[in-house]
Amino acid sequence: MNRKKPDHLNLLFDMGELASIITSGSDIEAFLTGASELVAKHLQAHVCSIYLFDTRSRDLVLKATRGLKPEAVDRIRMLPGEGLVGQCFSQDQVLRVGNARISPGFKYFDNAGEDPFNSFLCVPIRRGVVKIGVLVVQHREMDHFTLLDERALRTAATQLAGAVENARLLIALEPDPTDIDENEGTISKKFPTYIKGKSDGYGLAFGTIRPSRRKRKAILFEADTSNATYSLADFQTAVEKTIDELKALQDKFAASLPESESLIFTAHFMMLKDKNFTGKMKALIEQGISPVAAIQQVVLKYIKVFSDNPNAYMQEKAVDVEDLGIRLLSHLKAVHTPKAPDRGTIFVTQDIYPSDMMKLTADGIRGIVLVGGGVTSHVTILARSLSIPLIIADDPVFIDLPDTTRLLLDAGQGNIYINPDDNTLSIFQGKQEAENRAKAREMLPATYTLDNRRIRLLANINLLSEIHLARELKAEGIGLYRTEFPFLIRSEFPSEDEQYLIYKGLFDKTEPGTVTTVRTLDAGGDKVIKDTDFIQEANPALGLRSIRFSLKHRQIFRAQIKAILRAAHGREKVRLMFPLISSIDEFLAAKQVMAQCISQLEQEGVAHKNDPEIGMMIELPSVLATIDEFAELADFFSIGTNDFIQYMLGADRGNKLVAEHYISYHPAVNRGIARIAAAAADHGIDVSVCGEMAHAPDHIPFLIGVGITSLSVDPKFLPTVQAAVMETSFSLASTYARRLLDQTQVKYAAEVLKAGPGKC
Repeated sequence: MNRKKPDHLNLLFDMGELASIITSGSDIEAFLTGASELVAKHLQAHVCSIYLFDTRSRDLVLKATRGLKPEAVDRIRMLPGEGLVGQCFSQDQVLRVGNARISPGFKYFDNAGEDPFNSFLCVPIRRGVVKIGVLVVQHREMDHFTLLDERALRTAATQLAGAVENARLLIALEPDPTDIDENEGTISKKFPTYIKGKSDGYGLAFGTIRPSRRKRKAILFEADTSNATYSLADFQTAVEKTIDELKALQDKFAASLPESESLIFTAHFMMLKDKNFTGKMKALIEQGISPVAAIQQVVLKYIKVFSDNPNAYMQEKAVDVEDLGIRLLSHLKAVHTPKAPDRGTIFVTQDIYPSDMMKLTADGIRGIVLVGGGVTSHVTILARSLSIPLIIADDPVFIDLPDTTRLLLDAGQGNIYINPDDNTLSIFQGKQEAENRAKAREMLPATYTLDNRRIRLLANINLLSEIHLARELKAEGIGLYRTEFPFLIRSEFPSEDEQYLIYKGLFDKTEPGTVTTVRTLDAGGDKVIKDTDFIQEANPALGLRSIRFSLKHRQIFRAQIKAILRAAHGREKVRLMFPLISSIDEFLAAKQVMAQCISQLEQEGVAHKNDPEIGMMIELPSVLATIDEFAELADFFSIGTNDFIQYMLGADRGNKLVAEHYISYHPAVNRGIARIAAAAADHGIDVSVCGEMAHAPDHIPFLIGVGITSLSVDPKFLPTVQAAVMETSFSLASTYARRLLDQTQVKYAAEVLKAGPGKC
């Protein structure tokens, strides 16, 4: 048995030994082999092996060993969770097995030569929070390794981690010999065929990847090696095609998004007419410079001028110039290209802004893969409004995918298929047809539970284009119109008159006699409007946002309220709602601004709505202590469950590191919602839920059970929500809600939620 002394574990290697294996040897492989020999010597093990995680192939690879067959190096591979090594890596814990061959998790490799070895001990190698690989020792004797050996191996892994991580990163830069295409002699990376991501949307999208901005931008710098000869006439043709392309995009944009800027490509059109821009290009060509070089020279000069300007607005114009230059060069080179390159319809990016979303939509994007981000962010909500499947996949493999890669996105499941085969495409074609039939399902004009309790189904509207679908699906009104979305896609804050046109479009498109609830500006946090003095805040979620921003900037607040009131003239059942109210004082201050706007419009003789209902979004736990007083002052409540959960639990809903703490069924959340519903009922005011919980089938029975009578959801969720309500009994839902409210621990609340109202 192992007789190692405990004091030997305090520092397994001394500095001389570590320096020796790092500095000696001819290459990285020699270092890793030396490290495995050193660990084997100190732990008196017959075998020591180092497995590293390959970020390209997403598996663990044997990179060095002392004791196994040398030819097994680089050939033995295991996925995370596969074999004892894979389990150690995926579970992030030490595994000690007395007889590995009979262990259920053991995976045998006949080329390893590990038959004589019985005892098995492995620990994960970590560098900070990053898992690098696995360190393994083996011994012929059964039950050889002890708890002291575990401690020793953990110490070894810690001491070696820094050097091993550097080795792993350098190995990752080398071409993988298994990725060589022998027929063409070129590297052809192998990627996984399926990756699971996260999505809070729906829909399917299939297409090739759109080249990244970095790749598209290369055309501005690279020399033309095509040997093609371009003329001044070719340049003028490229300019005309660029103008036609931009006009088509502009028309498409304006038709589908009436609340957007009237001319989003204004800068492009102006530069195409500018004698110092296209005029300078023409002059250079007439002097003998090639059209490609002439476009590049002028575009790069303008990019530098705008980029060097200290004004942020001017700096943004550099992006417009860059885009215009890419379009001009692409059209020019297409003159001698039989087929234009595939622009791709699936956009893969590490960050995206609302303004990008709008232009991508006009430019034919069908789906988006966001490498990082939060599943309930405003970008995700906007994607749903635009019917663009969006999946968040925090996997670096997507950054390396070539432009020829075909992606199939299933946003409903969060699944991404890479270069799917014909069988997979056929399956999803059938799924798409089934979804289309479900969308066409006839909805009833009114919704009742099984025991005849009336539940109103309203629509959340982000863009005016969604109103048509809401009416088609028989929504009973608009429970939430998010006024910030039209402004997130604009380069400047709209004036009162511009807002008036947007809100008039809203009221004109809604069904007469139905309720229309307009939420005032919910700016700040992750929703930054460019033409304001937002500053970088250390914690924007707890900073100057929503009603705080509006009350600080009264001029902006008054302009918005006056525009809403003017547009609502002659309409019934108009509701105005203030977001993120934290105190009675804030609510009264907002109501006072409203009263001042009504008074001013009356004095000016401007037609307006003078008696809208005034309510509040409930998103902060601070309102629970004074909820009865709020119920006396407000005409209605609307619970924004996304922020309510976030602030109640102190868990950022867009932060993957605390995703496990963002728990919609947390006892505190359940009791908070029940308390709000009870206060509303006691004071005879309406209460609705307009957050993500409102369309979640698991939560609908609970909401009904605590007394919620209105659910407001994105229009496309209306059919499934109506079906869920009509399958629910109010009496059973009430019992079910009481069971959930009785729970004090999350795990027991989860059990009740899983069982559902049918088990009450």
